[in-house]
Amino acid sequence: MDKNTQHFTQFKDFTQFKEWHEYYDRFDYFSPNLIREGCYPRFLQKKGKQKNAIVLVHGLTDAPYFMQAIGDYFYEKMGFNVYIPLLHKHGLKKPNGMRGVSLNEWKYNVEFAIQVAGQHADTISIGGLSTGGALSAYMSLIHPLMNGATFLFSAALDIAGQTGDFKEWLLRTPIANVVDFVQDTLQPDLIGENPYRYARIDIGGAQQLAKLIKSMDKIIKHKHKQKAIHKPYFAAHSADDTQADIKNIEKFLNNMNTNKTQLFKIGKDFRVPHASVVLKHNVCSGSGSPLEPKNPFFDEMMAAVHAFAQQHLTL
Repeated sequence: MDKNTQHFTQFKDFTQFKEWHEYYDRFDYFSPNLIREGCYPRFLQKKGKQKNAIVLVHGLTDAPYFMQAIGDYFYEKMGFNVYIPLLHKHGLKKPNGMRGVSLNEWKYNVEFAIQVAGQHADTISIGGLSTGGALSAYMSLIHPLMNGATFLFSAALDIAGQTGDFKEWLLRTPIANVVDFVQDTLQPDLIGENPYRYARIDIGGAQQLAKLIKSMDKIIKHKHKQKAIHKPYFAAHSADDTQADIKNIEKFLNNMNTNKTQLFKIGKDFRVPHASVVLKHNVCSGSGSPLEPKNPFFDEMMAAVHAFAQQHLTL
């Protein structure tokens, strides 16, 4: 048993999740033998047509495992069907530097999940972590089946830092392609100790996020101008997040043409990092050493999510 498998067997909290084989049929660049243990696309689905379903989208370099605890809550406590797609070039045993990673494929991955959710439920919500949050916000604004709420967790609606705008611009230039080539040459292996995440942020993947942010900015400005945003938006974010600035989330919510918004803010003094917001348990290496800490406010956050859904959706 390898270290990744050994670690995965320690966490059987979510054994009810099913591996999503229909997903492999739709996207033939994925198959069980190509995906790392614990990184497979998954779903939870009740029999018959349901009132609610949610699509949960993982972040850049990570995998559906990160959305499992939230998905489990939506299913067990709130009665939702849950669908967690695997984004293009993620979760692979041999990621090959994420070469060829495509924003369009990410959109196709999420759209397929939305379509399947729509076949089995009346109201479709969406949510995601970081880049998955950005994809969720994008789909909530443009997809005709999105008639529910949107749940953003550490959503990457901008690149953080004082030079964030410059970094976004740089990622959209040919210079980023050169940097990506050099990075892959010097650091070819994306597989590290973390069983559910690549060892570093790939420049090629970051380029796709920068494209997404730019296109979403245009849509948001148009929708705001037309006062055409009326859906519920819930966001959970740490004030100590150094990868996705909470100020951008606050701005996004404040600019909504709706009173159906809520921010669950984790104070800076608690030092909860970016991806930890969605974690109910610590992520550890195969040897048991801690890699990513859990969110100490996970239960309070999900109680707030539940109350928000009860207020704005029919459960």
